Amino acid sequence: MSDRPDLDPQGFQRLIERIYYDRDSARGVQGTLLWFVEEVGELVRAIRRGERENLEEEFADVYAWLATLASLHGLDLEAIGRGKYGAGCPKCGAEPCAC
Repeated sequence: MSDRPDLDPQGFQRLIERIYYDRDSARGVQGTLLWFVEEVGELVRAIRRGERENLEEEFADVYAWLATLASLHGLDLEAIGRGKYGAGCPKCGAEPCAC
């Protein structure tokens, strides 16, 4: 990943929007969801096979497709992550979870 300071989760999502939003929007949510699921499958294979050298690429692809799906739904990944997990475990509030 780049050393760009704007690539926090929100900056990353905006970057993916600049690069791919028009194409992803034209494809639609259902088509984009299929690409996301395919990338998750590739990540699962890399993990199960112990392909350490491939993990960064597969995690990056899954992250990018997740960001795209959030953007297509008008959601900010950083905000929703902070909203649900910002105070610790959503059920017990502890860090680490004590449930």
